[in-house]
Amino acid sequence: MDWKIFLATFSAIFFAEMADKTQMVGLTMAAKSQRPWVVWLGSVSAYIVVTAVSVLLGAVLSRFLKPEWLKMAGGFIFVVMGILLFFDKI
Repeated sequence: MDWKIFLATFSAIFFAEMADKTQMVGLTMAAKSQRPWVVWLGSVSAYIVVTAVSVLLGAVLSRFLKPEWLKMAGGFIFVVMGILLFFDKI
């Protein structure tokens, strides 16, 4: 295992996901639930699926596009989404 890549990925995702809307949903659902471990299991399962899809999609796209293009496309989509959210279009 390449621990440098593992730790870089872990750190980037950990800090990017900290206190985002997904965690607020988990917090709210756990507060309403009598079984918070079920909320945890649902959250972890959903995140596993989302991560698997993104990793597989990234692996497939990297065969056709340069990583720099994927990075720019991701940044562009992120900026567009931010602008749309700012103007309440989403």
